[in-house]
Amino acid sequence: MKVQYGDACLSLQKLYECTRKFMDGVSSVTEAPRHGQAHRIVTPEANAAVEAIVKENRRVTVNEIARNGDYSPDTTPG
Repeated sequence: MKVQYGDACLSLQKLYECTRKFMDGVSSVTEAPRHGQAHRIVTPEANAAVEAIVKENRRVTVNEIARNGDYSPDTTPG
């Protein structure tokens, strides 16, 4: 397979890992949380609050939204 696909080919270790996950019942890894990824909870209420802040002042910064809405700057919705 390495000849056919070159560097885009999965390593044997990665292939075994994916097979093991599939056998354990994991059918999709696209939405799986990654190590170190921030936890994000986006709700309609949070989006509405951020939209209201932006409509009030279109030049507002992400840090100001975070302070006003009690969000972390890295997880500010919108």
